[in-house]
Amino acid sequence: MKQILSPAFPNKIHLVIWLILGCGLIGFSDVRAIGFLLPNQDAEAIARGNAFADTADNPSAIFYNPAGISQLPGQQLEVGVLNYLGLNVSHDSVGGGREDTRFQVIPVPQLFYTFSPTNLPLSFGLGVYAPFGLGVEWAEHSSLRTLALDSKLQFITVNPVVSWKISDSLSLGVGPTINYARIKFNRGLQNASDYFEFIGDDFAFGMNAGLLWQPDAKWSFGANYRLATTVDFNGTSTYTPAAGPTASAATTASVPFPQILSGGISYRPTPKWNIESDVDWIDWSPLGTVSLAGTKNIFGFNLPLQLNWHDSWQYKFGVTRYFDHGWFASAGYYFTSDTASSQFFTPGIPDTNLHVGSIGFGHHGRDWHWALAGQIIAGEPRNITAAPGNSNPFTGASSAGTYQLFIPTVTLSVTYTF
Repeated sequence: MKQILSPAFPNKIHLVIWLILGCGLIGFSDVRAIGFLLPNQDAEAIARGNAFADTADNPSAIFYNPAGISQLPGQQLEVGVLNYLGLNVSHDSVGGGREDTRFQVIPVPQLFYTFSPTNLPLSFGLGVYAPFGLGVEWAEHSSLRTLALDSKLQFITVNPVVSWKISDSLSLGVGPTINYARIKFNRGLQNASDYFEFIGDDFAFGMNAGLLWQPDAKWSFGANYRLATTVDFNGTSTYTPAAGPTASAATTASVPFPQILSGGISYRPTPKWNIESDVDWIDWSPLGTVSLAGTKNIFGFNLPLQLNWHDSWQYKFGVTRYFDHGWFASAGYYFTSDTASSQFFTPGIPDTNLHVGSIGFGHHGRDWHWALAGQIIAGEPRNITAAPGNSNPFTGASSAGTYQLFIPTVTLSVTYTF
């Protein structure tokens, strides 16, 4: 298989980043400017723009701020499902052509359980959720075929936590995260009929922790920290040329997932209102170059993917109005800054600044609680010009063009107290 490389190609090794993996080893994403992070884990939180770390008063606090489960009496079980109703990404090429990703409805389930004994200042919880994942799929006939085709990341976290209620106003929470991830992507390489594919999976471990301080009935302050972790994907790379035998190789790839720090303030002027504002810092900077170790047996060198991502910020704001008989309604907004530079932009992660609006409503009953939220994720148009880092040196195809994102979601969460 080594003969597929031209003699001059070793001087352009950095271009192989996009040649082989333009859709991104990390590109199995939720098509958002936060890389492949999924911040949506609960309908009540989503309805208020995911500004929830300072309230954290239902079982999904295991994700948003584990200190918050100290507020939950008895045993509570929450089940939810988030549906991305089509990951709609459009590409307008420099020549005037237009193409879109394939329509997909992608469900993402969540499960949270909490238990607060009456005779202890401790509360316990267990969460099962997907903090990263989803996918992007461009059509087989797309002009972007040799840059991106189909990419998927499945990531599931099991997260036991314990919260210590130090005083009536202050709680701390912490717990390990046991993570399983599976990655799969394929794309063209040189022409309209060849394929490169990598499939791998692995387990990794991390931690999340939180603090909740409520000095009085009107004010609440929260903070949440998620430890960085690295997944060492183990699997197989396969290359099928247009003519000739398929070649495969055992492959490993170490991918750093970010540390995340969140914090904010909740203000409750009366018991009927909750106004919250949060800021999240997502540290993507360790994600520089990822090497597919083992592909040397196919191509003569290990394929690198140079992303050079930078930190991303989220600014969240939400309002909830509580009515009589347990009813409530919420609205929210958050802004997310991009993570990828134009130089290394890939259609597999059509990254841009995002504006996200949401609304929702629900009911808190004696035993049953539920919430329903709708959300619109709209990306600012992003104009990409051709550069060595975002071009395929075999075909000359580049990521150049204008990219636009539009992603609606709907989420339902139901909680039972017993």
